[in-house]
Amino acid sequence: QVQLVESGGGLVQPGGSLRLSCAASGIIFRFYAMGWYRQAPGKQRELVASITSITSSSSTNYADSVKGRFTISRDNAKNTVYLQMNSLKPEDTAVYYCNAKRMTPQRDYWGQGTQVTVSS
Repeated sequence: QVQLVESGGGLVQPGGSLRLSCAASGIIFRFYAMGWYRQAPGKQRELVASITSITSSSSTNYADSVKGRFTISRDNAKNTVYLQMNSLKPEDTAVYYCNAKRMTPQRDYWGQGTQVTVSS
């Protein structure tokens, strides 16, 4: 059974930091591209950051809105992907979801989400 369990969300003041974690089980983690998505109320889910599998050198990609503030990383030994979020803004408020994706064979898994609220 595949599980992606996010943690680390919460309430933070503008300018603050949070680190989200996503622990994966039931998959061969190192072969999966991992991503963090977010969905704010009334908006579509959007990609925040992604990191490719070990076979693709774990390269990263970021949404323009978070470049320079967020950092995605992975620890293949711990089957965990992280999202370090700095200089948080109220517009970063959303539910953040972890995603694991593999092309061959095709697989796509989601976590349950963790709430991030940026407010004074």
